[in-house]
Amino acid sequence: MDNRPIGVFDSGLGGLTGVKELVRLLPGEDIVYFGDTARVPYGGRGADTIIRYGKEDIQFLLSKGVKAVLCACGTVSSTLPAAVTDALPVPFVGVVQAAAQAAVHASCSGRIGVIATAASVRSGGYEAAVRALRPDSVLTARACPLFVPVIENGYVGRDDLIVTTLAKEYLAPVRRAGVDTLILGCTHYPLIAGAIADEMGPGVRLIDSGAEGAAALRQLLERQDLLNGRTSGGAVSFYVSDSGENFAEVGGLFLGKDVHGTVHPFTLWD
Repeated sequence: MDNRPIGVFDSGLGGLTGVKELVRLLPGEDIVYFGDTARVPYGGRGADTIIRYGKEDIQFLLSKGVKAVLCACGTVSSTLPAAVTDALPVPFVGVVQAAAQAAVHASCSGRIGVIATAASVRSGGYEAAVRALRPDSVLTARACPLFVPVIENGYVGRDDLIVTTLAKEYLAPVRRAGVDTLILGCTHYPLIAGAIADEMGPGVRLIDSGAEGAAALRQLLERQDLLNGRTSGGAVSFYVSDSGENFAEVGGLFLGKDVHGTVHPFTLWD
């Protein structure tokens, strides 16, 4: 057994979808979450910058004594080299591989869609992960650069005009491709899953990358005997690289509970 906390990071609020699932799966575990809200979004950055940000995010979590790291950022997960994550002193799980495995298992036709940030799409990380598991798959990837800032500003309603307009525009080529499974390749996107599902139709299975990453991390902790053994009472601490007020307001809505008093501003480059 291991009483150290689990570390989770993302560029902003989206990784809270992974935290919410971790709390459900492992209610006795303590969690430290870092949201790099001062530098969000990562999706439009170059690969070198994304790698540097990812390394800094991980080092912050390691400074908090975490026993494992969940990268709840699809952009970092699809860009950070394996040489970096393999060298970490604690286990590391990225959402890309976890989501790819779930999509391959869910798809009957092998026609799989991916929506993600521009950087994730450029990296080809999701496509490579899916094809490694199912070489005959047909992938359709679509960058959705405006989803993250819209979500970060609290526009998440299923019928919100901004959300539905963007969903219609971004998802049109994915629908035309006839996919039966769609990976929500950024952990922000499950927050607007209702609008995405409405646009894609009832025959398309949505894969929540944050939830799949959380499930994969639980399995890893179980295999390595790293769980703390508690079945309740876990605490979640939130750290952000910008003012915590907006994070607390919007994050509380996403998690379904008040997080004021648990959000701590912290500047990585101090």
